[in-house]
Amino acid sequence: MAYSIALQCKILAMLRLAWFVLLSFVAAFADELPSRKFLNLAAIKVLVATAEAEARQRNVQVTICIVDESGNLLFFQKADRANLTTIGYAQKKARHAALYGRPSKTAADSLKNGNLGVLVYPDSFPNQGGVPIQVEGHVIGAIACSGAASEIDEAIAQSAVDALLKK
Repeated sequence: MAYSIALQCKILAMLRLAWFVLLSFVAAFADELPSRKFLNLAAIKVLVATAEAEARQRNVQVTICIVDESGNLLFFQKADRANLTTIGYAQKKARHAALYGRPSKTAADSLKNGNLGVLVYPDSFPNQGGVPIQVEGHVIGAIACSGAASEIDEAIAQSAVDALLKK
């Protein structure tokens, strides 16, 4: 009986040692796990405040939409006097910018140049006003505005991105 208890203690000690080695191995490589930037609440507040201020300065009523890198809605706000159609437009512009990693103006320009394919590309929206948010070459989201002239929508969205990235 004493022999089996001693053997059990040795096995338990070996298991503890193996567990410690495994944990040490995981901890050593944990620093190499990939990390990604994302739009947190503080970043969204900067984007919104800047877009609102720019819209006020230009005396326009716009709908503001912010999405993540996959086009999922993070923030949405329709100005009191913005047209109801701006709801769908802002969301589509932002989704296009996030998924394609380019301003929605590129699709509008492509359509003007005769490329009808942009009308059927998945989640494409050929209307100026959506701007991707890129950090270190990676799209982390997008912002779009709708309600003013398309050039002004884009300028408002771009000012928000510039403020966030402090360009």
